[in-house]
Amino acid sequence: MGVQLRRWRQARRLSQLDLANRAEVSTRHLSFVETGRSRPSREMVLRLAGQLDLSLRERNRLLLAAGYAPVYPETDLVAPRMAAARAAVRQVLQGHEPYPAVVVDRGWHLVDANRSLALLTDLVAPALLTPPANVLRASLHPEGLAPHIVNLGEWRGHLLGRLARQVEVTGDAELVALERELRGYPCEGPVPEVELPGPGEIVVPLRLRYAGGELVFLSTIATFGTPLDVTLAELSIESFYPADEHTASVLRERAGR
Repeated sequence: MGVQLRRWRQARRLSQLDLANRAEVSTRHLSFVETGRSRPSREMVLRLAGQLDLSLRERNRLLLAAGYAPVYPETDLVAPRMAAARAAVRQVLQGHEPYPAVVVDRGWHLVDANRSLALLTDLVAPALLTPPANVLRASLHPEGLAPHIVNLGEWRGHLLGRLARQVEVTGDAELVALERELRGYPCEGPVPEVELPGPGEIVVPLRLRYAGGELVFLSTIATFGTPLDVTLAELSIESFYPADEHTASVLRERAGR
């Protein structure tokens, strides 16, 4: 428990005094917890985890390390108790038609999508879509969406930046390996280290070659606001919107067919 707690405190760049003040405990007690000289209560573990802004998964792991049972369930999305959550996700996906939307888990694996995502997946090699398909791999792999992305360097930098921030927050070994793999993929053109707006841009757009022209998208990300289940806490819905009228008309025409 103490080793994990110290690792997370240092990862958050907090001193023992900083964390002790936030959790309203003495620095002496926190020091004893980190060195294993004192066993914290379950409530104290959760209080410290909350002040460190740990995910529900990591809070469970910290509880286990302290000798307590996990308090946050991890329920399969197809379980009966998840029916309301599944319905909410499907409502978002279907309501977003005729524009693409996709649901991913913490590892960026494809969980669900609406029909309009086919505009993107039709450009990806079938092997990359074999379950459990990883949407980042399918996006940046040379046999994936990458050859069709006009601003590949910019979009790649955006995705890798998101993944790097996720790695820093979670410390997840699977995500570390995924980031290493994706950075090894070839990319024509410069990959910006800092996301700077181009002329007239307010977001990083996805520019896609399509039918001799170009489609331009912007995206939003939605999560469950008050999750108490690990599965729900780790779900994200990314919705793509047309950034110009040409893209919107192409999507409406596809939906009509």
